[in-house]
Amino acid sequence: MTDLPITPDYDAWPIDVALDTVSFSPRLLTVHWQDGRVSRFHSIWLRENAADDTTINPATRERILDLSSLPAWPEIAAAEIDAAGALCVTFAPEDRRLRFHPGWLRANDYDQPHGKAADPEAPLVPVTTWLGGPDAGPDTLDASGLLDTAPDSEAEEAMLAPALESVLGKGLVRLRSLPTEPGSLSTIAGRIGPMRPTNFGALFDVKAKPDPDSNAYTSIALPPHVDLPTREYHPGLQMLHCLENSVEGGQAVMLDGFAIAEALRDRHPEAFATLTRVRWRYANTAKTTDYVWHEPMIRLDARGELLEVRIADFLRGPLDAAFEDIEPAYEALMTLQRLLRDPAFAIRFTYAPGDLVIFDNRRLLHARDAFEGQSGHRWLQGCYMERDEIRSRYRMVQRARRRRQVTAEA
Repeated sequence: MTDLPITPDYDAWPIDVALDTVSFSPRLLTVHWQDGRVSRFHSIWLRENAADDTTINPATRERILDLSSLPAWPEIAAAEIDAAGALCVTFAPEDRRLRFHPGWLRANDYDQPHGKAADPEAPLVPVTTWLGGPDAGPDTLDASGLLDTAPDSEAEEAMLAPALESVLGKGLVRLRSLPTEPGSLSTIAGRIGPMRPTNFGALFDVKAKPDPDSNAYTSIALPPHVDLPTREYHPGLQMLHCLENSVEGGQAVMLDGFAIAEALRDRHPEAFATLTRVRWRYANTAKTTDYVWHEPMIRLDARGELLEVRIADFLRGPLDAAFEDIEPAYEALMTLQRLLRDPAFAIRFTYAPGDLVIFDNRRLLHARDAFEGQSGHRWLQGCYMERDEIRSRYRMVQRARRRRQVTAEA
């Protein structure tokens, strides 16, 4: 169906169900689909979401229409389903006939109880919390040959898609058998999206060094924490790529901060409520930077679902809260700290050269056992990225799959 209209985006929309009939009043259009679904669309919504060159720039698919510049509220003067199966609407007083792609309309049907309007913040992949224990470990995938695949190819997609789904759903994935050349993380990360530079650089080396500006650059144990909670918007993703590891000790520890927060909500609801309300001071103590931010340790979205945790004891500054909140805040903090020590929440593993762990830095807590610095070499390279990048990459994977489906059906 090459004569179907373009859509106001670059996606491909399969027509799983065709339009059957259409009826309208001046401000409301009703379509009946061949599977019996009935969908209603407001005239103003349809006019703004048309894909003609008076509404969008055809080169960018970005909107250029200013609704307030129209001569009057757009109303429907005529509507029909054309021979290609597209919805055709004539708008008054412009006397402009515009066509709408049925697959796009179906995907953006806001009249359904479980449509996009019902939960616009619904995750791309169902979020699954997890527990640890001695037999637990991260989702692990063989990534050998990843860099030999062509960017944006179906072969690359086949390797990346399950990794993206693990990070989006569980917050964590481990890729194995990747190159161990210094700097190769930059190329690997580029298969997902751009890195986020910080005061540690775009790529940073995690190994013991003299005159460290972070506890991470020592051989001491690190407690469970997220990185850079001192920032207004702390990085959404972190990648740690093992180049060398021959030391004694230094096991990696990962905990699902969402699972811990849910346990706190279930077992200690007052402590949970306090930690979603009291804003803690997060501050670094570096010699060359001075980052400070105030935020609750647990943040919820508009639906009451967990959005992020901001836990890092060694990066908390003096609590600056209302006088009457000080003791309840510390009681809640200590309740949380006891949960963090519960081995039921932790998974433990040893990095092997070529391993890459990708995790949600606003959900996962990571820690490390102390290691003996003289027993060998331990060298991880790391970088940060935003949650937006992995969501965008996953949407692109889904878009490519839909395009293949549309091509196969044509």
